[in-house]
Amino acid sequence: MSNLLHTLMLFAICTSQLAGCATSRTVASRENSPPDNSPIEQPSKPAVDETPQGDIFPVSHDVQATDEVTSVGNASTEWDSLPTREALSLEDLEALAMEHNPAIRQAMFAASKAAGVRTQVGLKPNPEVGYSGQQIGDEGAAGQNGAYIEQMFVSGDKLNWNRAVLDRDVQSLLWETEAQRYRVRTDLRLQFYDALAAQRRLGLAREFRIVAVKGVDIAEKRLSALEGTKPDVLQAEIQLSEVELIVQRAELEFDAAWNSLVTIAGVPHLPPSELLGTLSSMHEGYDTELVYHELIAASPQLQAARARVDRARANIGRQSVQAIPNLTAQLGVGHDDVTGDAFANVQFGVPLPVHNKNQGNQQAAQAEFCRATQEVQRLELALRAQLLQVMRDYRVSRVSIERYENTIIPKAEETLDLSEQAYIAGEFDFLRVLTVRRTFFETNLQYVQSLASAAKAEARIDGLLLTGGLNSVPDFEGDDGLRGQALSGQ
Repeated sequence: MSNLLHTLMLFAICTSQLAGCATSRTVASRENSPPDNSPIEQPSKPAVDETPQGDIFPVSHDVQATDEVTSVGNASTEWDSLPTREALSLEDLEALAMEHNPAIRQAMFAASKAAGVRTQVGLKPNPEVGYSGQQIGDEGAAGQNGAYIEQMFVSGDKLNWNRAVLDRDVQSLLWETEAQRYRVRTDLRLQFYDALAAQRRLGLAREFRIVAVKGVDIAEKRLSALEGTKPDVLQAEIQLSEVELIVQRAELEFDAAWNSLVTIAGVPHLPPSELLGTLSSMHEGYDTELVYHELIAASPQLQAARARVDRARANIGRQSVQAIPNLTAQLGVGHDDVTGDAFANVQFGVPLPVHNKNQGNQQAAQAEFCRATQEVQRLELALRAQLLQVMRDYRVSRVSIERYENTIIPKAEETLDLSEQAYIAGEFDFLRVLTVRRTFFETNLQYVQSLASAAKAEARIDGLLLTGGLNSVPDFEGDDGLRGQALSGQ
């Protein structure tokens, strides 16, 4: 029994010493930078903790993240507590969208999931402890009894390479989060200008209704004074009925535009209110080439694609060190009951990369790098094609706006005034006056439509051509397979 106690004491001492060393190494690894031997862009130091430049913020991994998940799950209860305002501006609605749109939060949690896997793939393997017994019962003796501790030492800096690869995944998803913010903001502006245009059309329809009511009154007075005819009154009443129908349609169009607007903002139960804003153009013009170069430099969609290129490049380095064998060391202590002596065992082992040198994975990593590079070029061409189409729409709208403002609307207004005066003087028949009124009203509607088209084109350009605020966002589909590969030694 004394021999067994002696063996257990030796085992406990060895275990505590090794555990203390492991703990100190863990603390040091958290406090210090990674070792300077990962050749990604800067061969002396892997950029494990880099984050993209721009309005990108790291994702939290503390207890507050759990609280945020809870708040997302209860987001629907916040709609009842939203303040009702008499008027809302574009800035008010954008603030609501940034807070309540679920796609933005979904993208943030995808990046958070990738960050968790990034932590996991860089963790060192745990030590293994156990009992060893040999020749037990031989000639009635207890044999050789002891304890051992075994540790694998990962070579080739594979764990740091793992973190470097996953860090690029995190960067890509952070850029996707920023892209989602742009998508929501652009969609919100498109819907805002649709709703603002519907509000303007509704206002024009109501103003035209006032004119139509006055037209009926004038026709009736002229009939009473024996200066007009009954068909004039009937024509005026028909036009008033048509205008009433236009007003009803305009109200329905505004309601539909409002519902689409608050839906993209993430607050679908927000009651309708007046919209504050203008459809006037904020830009005198665009230079297509200048806009394109600014676009490819600032687009978070392209930045995410470039991060995936960096990820593929890092994975090439990671797969190139996989064949470097890991070292497994074992230390054991025990007691031989036959001789009464204590003993120690030391073992070292490495797998020999004779057949499997990770050739296939290295080839696949090279191919993925080439594919990711081509994806960047494809996106650049796709953005140019989209920009050319948006610039065409913008320029067509600007030409229409200038023609309406400088020629068509002033002449239509002058024609309406002269026709009204001529009708009162008995020089024009009433049908001609009705035609002029209709032309003036439709001209203003077309002018509002041109203003809305120009404003929406500007919103697309300012939003870096990103739309789809409620579309499914990219998720992190990876796992900690790189860690398993690193520990397998194969």
